Amino acid sequence: MKPGVARLCLATTLVLAACAAGITQASAQQGSPCEGFLPLRNDAQQKGMAIAAAEKRHADQKELCTVVSRFYIAEAAALKFLETNKTWCGVPEQALVSAKATHDKTLKFRDMVCNPAAQRKVPTLSDALGAPSIDTAKNTNTSTGTFNTLTGNPLGK
Repeated sequence: MKPGVARLCLATTLVLAACAAGITQASAQQGSPCEGFLPLRNDAQQKGMAIAAAEKRHADQKELCTVVSRFYIAEAAALKFLETNKTWCGVPEQALVSAKATHDKTLKFRDMVCNPAAQRKVPTLSDALGAPSIDTAKNTNTSTGTFNTLTGNPLGK
């Protein structure tokens, strides 16, 4: 597993902590529903620590995908709360932008962990040249030549 996992969890924790600081001040002043963010933040932090623990014990791919997916869902719930209660709880715009950027990184990380084959495709020469990778009648000579058989070029049919 890459060291980016710990950094991603730390970044999310810092963003959520910064948001919680603003919300705590607002909820202390108003006695509002902003206090509902703290359980969401704690849940996301707990699931972030579960990712770090799974990485430390070298968990298999399936388990790591499950843990990261749970973290992604918890982070999405915290982000939705922040967006919904932005005005009421006094969440700074910069904190929302940062939280959204971190959530996008989590999505990319989840996709990378849960679908490693799609991320590790080795480019071929055809990919580098921009050529089609499958021979068809459009990119082969359909007259006599290498692919010509007794009944003609099978690619030209």
